[in-house]
Amino acid sequence: MTLPSAHDVALATERRTAARLLLAHPLVTSDGPHADLFPLVRRHADWLRGRFQQVLGYRLLVDSSYARLFKAGLGARSGHRLVRSTGTPFTPHTYACLALALSVLVTAPEQLLLSQLVADIRAAAADADVELEETGRAAGKRTLVAALRQLVEWGVLIETHGHVGVIAQEGDGEALITVDRELARVIVAGPLAQSRDGADLVRRAADPGFGGPRTYVRRMLVETPVVHLDELTDSERDWLRTRQRREGQAFLELLGLETEIRAEGVALVDPEEELTDLHLPGTGTVAQAALLLVERLVERLRPAEPGHPATGGVLVVGVAVPDGAVDGLLAELVAEYGQRGNWQRGYLEDPDALREAVLDLLSRMRLIAPAGPLRSEGAGLPEQRAGELPEGRQVTDVRTARPGDGGAGWVLLASAARYATRVTVRAIDRRHGPTDTQQELPL
Repeated sequence: MTLPSAHDVALATERRTAARLLLAHPLVTSDGPHADLFPLVRRHADWLRGRFQQVLGYRLLVDSSYARLFKAGLGARSGHRLVRSTGTPFTPHTYACLALALSVLVTAPEQLLLSQLVADIRAAAADADVELEETGRAAGKRTLVAALRQLVEWGVLIETHGHVGVIAQEGDGEALITVDRELARVIVAGPLAQSRDGADLVRRAADPGFGGPRTYVRRMLVETPVVHLDELTDSERDWLRTRQRREGQAFLELLGLETEIRAEGVALVDPEEELTDLHLPGTGTVAQAALLLVERLVERLRPAEPGHPATGGVLVVGVAVPDGAVDGLLAELVAEYGQRGNWQRGYLEDPDALREAVLDLLSRMRLIAPAGPLRSEGAGLPEQRAGELPEGRQVTDVRTARPGDGGAGWVLLASAARYATRVTVRAIDRRHGPTDTQQELPL
């Protein structure tokens, strides 16, 4: 076997670095935070363009001053959400301000006053029959500022003199804004012209097109913390199970991601811990409470005989969380760790806010999920994309792998088991059969 040359190794490393950068930051500019790596993207633009299109169905546009990877999304409630500088997620009104601002900026002059931009956004809202929070009030001003600051971060707006935050200040502050119309035109990735409304735009963007199951499953693997089997249709499960090791090698070469294959699903793991916007364990009240909560849920709800049907086990992707369990455990955690852990006072005084924040983090980490219909049952599929299995082929039956009555409540998912402090190790004795022992794991 011929070993790769030093040149080949260096070339592969450069391409992998550029691909990882674009995956984590789909908009890279020549003068932005990642300007030092922008030349790599330009140098390998043709190769990157072909690989992203072939593997993930993503279009890559590389210009002299920016590179834009048009990610397609995975459907409703699965996108990368935007947050304010305080960490608070964008509200629907903030997204509305952002969309209206972009609609104005694609044809705006190269420079304009901030007051004129605000007036144009209000006019665009009126033309589109969109109701905005009153931009003359404090809350409405803060919402508009959050949207404009996001555009500044992307490089669409440049604060030439003054800053967009003056909108929220008392008095009649003013600023001179420079507009990059080119960037404004490439921010939205979905098919705007063909979409009837926002929901239709999300559905169309998530459609994998001719790539079908192959493209959608690859996107799921790359864009989510873990893919559980019952989140896939029969045809998608069939494709994954027959190619998962080959795909794992391809993702290792392209992005440096390692593949973990379990009975319940597959996850791509980044040893460098760079390609994620979510961290657990993490710092802060919500991350600490979430880690402690999921550990106790796993300890209490661990199924007795999980496994794979092919080896005589029972496939368990999720178990129901009893009513009141989350509230009860969080109350215990607040009493035990709240004061000595220096948890935020606001969360200590508002249990509902703590519960919502913790469940939101665990849900985005795919450690828990709301009870309800699943993709394997046809929920959320793009039109005419259910897919058929080849005749004679069978895939793992996932119909009973997690509670699916469609009611309210939460389901603890199999991926949460990695946060258990105790694991069961099964040893096989030829004379007496399997024996289980418990081992403690440090968090």
